[in-house]
Amino acid sequence: MFRFITGRPLWVNLLVGFLLAVILFVALISSLGWFTNHDDAKTVPGVTGKSLAEAQRILTAAGFTVEIQDSVYQDTIAPLQVIRQVPDELEVVKSSRTVYITYNMSQPPYTQMPNIVGRSFRNALRELEAAGLKLGDTTFRPDFAKNSVLEQLYNGVLIQPGAQIRMGSKVDLVIGSELSNTAYAIPNLIGLTMAQARALLKEKGIELASIIPDPGVRDTANAYVYRQSPERFDDEGHIISIRAGQVMDIWVSATARL
Repeated sequence: MFRFITGRPLWVNLLVGFLLAVILFVALISSLGWFTNHDDAKTVPGVTGKSLAEAQRILTAAGFTVEIQDSVYQDTIAPLQVIRQVPDELEVVKSSRTVYITYNMSQPPYTQMPNIVGRSFRNALRELEAAGLKLGDTTFRPDFAKNSVLEQLYNGVLIQPGAQIRMGSKVDLVIGSELSNTAYAIPNLIGLTMAQARALLKEKGIELASIIPDPGVRDTANAYVYRQSPERFDDEGHIISIRAGQVMDIWVSATARL
């Protein structure tokens, strides 16, 4: 071989080298299809909008591997419905390619209840939406804090900030409205149980701001009121008036003090 190459003119050797390079290049290109399974390609069927079980069946039957990439929650989409697929519908890929699926959860996940008491109604709506919650019923109660949230409730019960609650749940709000123009004589709460005092004030739209128990009080609901603020009379003995939406403080003890 060496003699064959060296025994010829230079241009012949160059021509032979060029032809060998072309042959090797053509052979390499021809073999790529065999190495990479170039002809083994399929069109990805569309499964977006189908149920998860149906999507897995369709893709598996088409020769694809299915893998769950993620799950999210959207209350406008049916549970276990496929939301997204990668590769997309009608893409041409290898038949052994994995198709990644994102589907809608069967149940909404939990989220934390934000603290919206004291917030304006508009800001409260933003915080509920950010937490994935919805506004339920709204009721109004006379209060100095007009258009502010006074209470947050879930299923009719006060719900504390940080409590776990399903996304999409409805939260009811008690909103402050203007104080009533109707004035009442401050009621006499002395001698009543705290539960009785609370019920009496609720009838008049008056709120209990603070309940101060004496040491030893175990059951504040059945404890007795022995002091209230504001008191019924001023320093001159005149009855003091109060309007709906205003507040009172009471002091309670384990036994009645008349």
